[in-house]
Order: sequence, then C-alpha cells, then structure tokens
Amino acid sequence: MELTLLNRLNAYKFKKSGDSIATASLPSIKYSGNWKIGEKIFNNILLGSGILIILVVIGIFISLVLSSIPSIKQFGLNFIMNKTWDPVLERFGALPFITGTLITSFLALAISIPFSISISILLGEYFKRGAFSGFIKSMTELLAGVPSVIYGFWGIFFLVPIVRAFEVKLGIDAYGIGILSSSIILAIMIIPFSASVGREVIELVPADIKEAAYAMGATRYEVIKNIVLPYAKSGIFAGIILSLGRALGETMAVTMLIGNVNKMPTSIFAPANTMASVIANEFSEATFELYISSLIEIGVLLFIVSTIINLIGKWIINRMVVN
Repeated sequence: MELTLLNRLNAYKFKKSGDSIATASLPSIKYSGNWKIGEKIFNNILLGSGILIILVVIGIFISLVLSSIPSIKQFGLNFIMNKTWDPVLERFGALPFITGTLITSFLALAISIPFSISISILLGEYFKRGAFSGFIKSMTELLAGVPSVIYGFWGIFFLVPIVRAFEVKLGIDAYGIGILSSSIILAIMIIPFSASVGREVIELVPADIKEAAYAMGATRYEVIKNIVLPYAKSGIFAGIILSLGRALGETMAVTMLIGNVNKMPTSIFAPANTMASVIANEFSEATFELYISSLIEIGVLLFIVSTIINLIGKWIINRMVVN
C-alpha cells in the first residue's frame, strides 16, 4: 500500500520571471506502509513522555503528602495559621515561613523587573548584533550559571556590610542580614530568566509594524512604548512568572543571608526564614517523626504555593493574549 503526501497533490516550485511567478509541478512524494507504523510509534513516544511527566509530578506530590500525614493529623489547617515553631515543645506552625517566602520573592521580583525589562529592550531593539550585544548576552547568561552558594558568599562579604551601613543611617537595628539582603541577591539571580525571555519576544515583534510607526513620525521611544511593549507583553510577563518561580524555590543563597529566625518578619530589614531555608537548616537536625513530617509538610506547602502562582500567571498570560 502506498501513501502520498497531502493527498497526492503536487508541490509547487516558484520561479521568478519578470513580474510574474511561474509554477512547475514536481513529482509526487510517495511513502511505503512503514511510514504509518513509524508515525504511530513516534506519536506514542510523545504521548508517553507527556504522561510520564504528569505521573512524576503527581508521584512527588503524593509521596510528600504521605510523609507529612503525622503533621497533618496533629495540627490540621492550624499548621498554616500558627506562628509558633518550637521543636522542643513540639509546636509547629508554618505562617512565618510562608510570609517570609512571599515577601522575599515578590520584593526580589519588584527589584529585578526594571533591570530585566531594560536589558530586554537594550538587546532586543538597540543592540541586536555585534560584539557589545554578544558581551552583554554572555554576561547575562553567566548570572544564571553562577552557583547560588557563590551568590551567598558574595552577599555576606560585600552586600551585607552595605545594607548594615544603610540601616545604621536609618537608625534601626543594624543586622545587615535579613529579608532585604536576601531579596537583593534573589533579584540578581532571577534577572537572566526574565531578561532572556523578554529579549526573544521583543525580537519577534514584526518589523513592518515598527516601520509603519516610524513612517508616521513616531520616535524610537514612542515605538517601544506603544508598539513593542504592548505587542510583547504576554511574553515579557511569562518571563517574569518564570523568574518568580525561580525565586520561590531558591535555597542556599537565601539561607546564608536571610538570618534564619523562626519568627514572623516585622519589616524588610528584619531577619526571617523562608520555606526552603528552614527545610535546609533543620532537616538534618530533625530527630523525631512529628518534626520531620512538619518539615515535609512545609515542602508540600511550597509545592502548592509555586503551583498556584504559576497557574495564576498562565491565566493572566492567556488573558493578555486574548486582549
């Protein structure tokens, strides 16, 4: 049995002939019956890969939930609302860590957005090619490849003294370490993710739209403001959501700079803890079942928070595309 591509329709070959375009039919492309078998195998591989990813995610979530059952039975929903974390008295509450995670991540996002968008516009509009563009791209990508422990060391020896001096001028407790320091480090770490996605999306803006705007007398600033950014807004926001997901789960750099205090943060200058940092700090010290399951339940909460934020981000992106 023989199959032909596109119902045995002839492909067309275009040739320039003055102002006209001449067409010439090409021979039909034929495939043997093995093509259908290969296509089915390929489709099944793709389907199996997608199902495997779903099963892995579900399996991770179920295993975490099963391991945290002692904590869930003991504290119930009060685990989320309780502010006390005291392993000695076996009282565990995750609210300080949830609050620290959200404040740190969103503050880092607010700090990084102006820089990431600026880099995206610079590389996507002003310096698309050339040695300078290649250098900036390489340096931006290098930020994503630096191990987080290096960011932590740099923060301790360079950033913390600056933050401490700033706190002294404000007349507040000069810790140096705390939410602000960890948020600044996080902002530097997530810039490459949003900047890279934003640059690629800005480069995809159709040139004829921009040229039409220039032809009407628009300046480059007006083109970027009224044409490029509105056209690329969904992609830019997708990059921001990607960077937020990176910030939510960061562990080592945050652990080294946030202060590791198991209390509700009182300000952005105060020491605190995040869900990831408290797990990293205390999991090796957990000596009884309830303690271990409480830490695992924090991991479940971090999983849920990350999923919710990503779903909200995708919903907003879809709304942007529709509008």
